[in-house]
Amino acid sequence: MKSGTKVKRVRLKDNQSSNSAIIGIVSTDPDYKLSLALNRKLKISLKNDSPIIITEDSGNDMAFSRFSDTSGSPHHFYDLTSNRSGKNFLLKKLKNIDFIFQVHNPDDEETVRKITATLKDTECITAVFRIDPATIKDKNIQYVIQ
Repeated sequence: MKSGTKVKRVRLKDNQSSNSAIIGIVSTDPDYKLSLALNRKLKISLKNDSPIIITEDSGNDMAFSRFSDTSGSPHHFYDLTSNRSGKNFLLKKLKNIDFIFQVHNPDDEETVRKITATLKDTECITAVFRIDPATIKDKNIQYVIQ
């Protein structure tokens, strides 16, 4: 750097706090059957996406399946992520949750309530929970909230 040159400081905004609703789903059905049921009920198009792979401290890899829908408008999309991989959990604090359904950029709270009510009416779903990501103290939450 030459002497006398000014250094310009640029501040970047942190886009980590995205507007999304996280819903926990309890279902005994496999991920592909659940994604098909959600596609029919919500009229979306969840498709198999690259799984979330986490390497444990012991060196073992855990793969959590993920289905995504980006066919709608670029502002609205959905993710369905498995919370189980064998005997391991993506979010250990939520062991009673089988799947994590994320609604990115919902229009308003009423939209999220309608989606939650539709999920509760789905035949293969046993229970539905709204999850507040601020209350989850788990290191793997970063894989869910992207």
